[in-house]
Amino acid sequence: MLGELRRAITTGRLRPGTPIRQDALAEELQVSRVPLREALKTLEAEGLVTYKPHKGYCVAMLSLDDLREVYRIRELLEEEAVRAAVARLTDADLGRIEAAQEEVERAAAAGDVAAMATANRTFHMTLFDCAAMPRLARLIRTLWDTTDAYRSMYYGDAGNRERVVKEHRAALDALRRRSADEAVSTLNVHRDRAVAELEPLLDA
Repeated sequence: MLGELRRAITTGRLRPGTPIRQDALAEELQVSRVPLREALKTLEAEGLVTYKPHKGYCVAMLSLDDLREVYRIRELLEEEAVRAAVARLTDADLGRIEAAQEEVERAAAAGDVAAMATANRTFHMTLFDCAAMPRLARLIRTLWDTTDAYRSMYYGDAGNRERVVKEHRAALDALRRRSADEAVSTLNVHRDRAVAELEPLLDA
């Protein structure tokens, strides 16, 4: 149930700012209120929902400052992960990243926003996992969770989907050549452009 709730938020099915009606949600998930409350407390600790007395829970909304902070921390952590991953990267690892990219491209071509968001995350997390630093990977995943709902929203634009595909291809090219510097640089540009696309959503 916790995983299902987290996915509903990070995929944008429950959009930022949406009030969470516990009775309706408990009925939908076919669970009692007690485990649902525990799940919501966990999501609150992760920053995915907020609680206000007399109002209840709602899906968390980020401010522009929140967004910039999250992406700045991601930049620092992900550079470490990418450099460590490139140093250890095997052909089998590269094959898994390429397979994830194939899914990204299929979803982009089909205009399947949910599949694109899932495949994009798989592409990046597969790379980070190659660093063999599980604590670092968990921290990065938690940061991704806080912005995934917004990311799903801008995948609705065909131009954004095309841009992501091209940037992933450039990153893959750097990875094939085991160029850590170029991989980091390419992914930094990729991340910065994502911030530029997300900012108007938060400033609306």
